[in-house]
Amino acid sequence: MGRKITDGPLRNKERTKQKLIDSLGIILTESGFAGLNVMQVAAKANVDRKLVYKYFGGLEGLVKEYLFTKDYWRFSEEQTQYVIEQNKADAGQKMAYQLLIDQLDALMGSEEMRKIITWGISEDFEPLKELNRQREEVGEKLFASVYDDHFKGKDKNLRAIEAILISGIYYLSLYSQNNGTFCGIDVKGEEGQAEIKKSLKQIIDWAYT
Repeated sequence: MGRKITDGPLRNKERTKQKLIDSLGIILTESGFAGLNVMQVAAKANVDRKLVYKYFGGLEGLVKEYLFTKDYWRFSEEQTQYVIEQNKADAGQKMAYQLLIDQLDALMGSEEMRKIITWGISEDFEPLKELNRQREEVGEKLFASVYDDHFKGKDKNLRAIEAILISGIYYLSLYSQNNGTFCGIDVKGEEGQAEIKKSLKQIIDWAYT
């Protein structure tokens, strides 16, 4: 059996790209977008700044790759179609709840994800706008293919319900990091999160009744 190749141009390239992505993440988490530049990221990664242009086309390309590797809403076309087909039987009821739970867990467990949500709201930067557009495109496919027919003509609008719940999860995950409780619930604690998840399920179940 031949020895596993652990070095070479392709592996070196991938390692360097990952170093740049990781270094960008550290800088953004610590300092945000203020003053961000190629030289700063390259110095953090300890590589030649020319490699940012070679591998990513520039700073925007690097930021885009960083955001897309971290975003929990990033689905390929094949993955999206699979999710759609798997959730048509119950008109997406289980998925409507599970997506909320996954989002809450992802945001509570990752400072980077919370930062990305904050940047998406507050920063005027094209890769962030593109990320938000792609989230909306995935969401639109799910609504149009799984949910809309079930709720057509009914007095409950799942799009509006999900919008309220998702924005609530955004706020709770951000608020809880620097504060104690919200409405008397310890959002950072397991018990508090369990109560929130229970209530999310109750709301989704109500929407489908």
